Amino acid sequence: MHELMTRESLMKAIQELQFAAVDLGLFLDNYPRHQKALADYNMYTQQLIQLRRAYEVKFGPLTHFGYAPSQYPWQWVCGPWPWEI
Repeated sequence: MHELMTRESLMKAIQELQFAAVDLGLFLDNYPRHQKALADYNMYTQQLIQLRRAYEVKFGPLTHFGYAPSQYPWQWVCGPWPWEI
């Protein structure tokens, strides 16, 4: 399914999962024993990892701080930038 997604729809899905992960992370800071929130956090994190990989395979790296290898030539400078999508 990921291979059928456009750049924009894949980025939107990544942003939604990032928001959910941050939100649940903040919730878990206050309620670290909340099992359902932790299960949801782990589920969203796994989905986020998969979507990031799919995006980077198809469109290039999302960051350049050692989170994703680059093909030759250096892919980070190829547009559009992740925040421009």
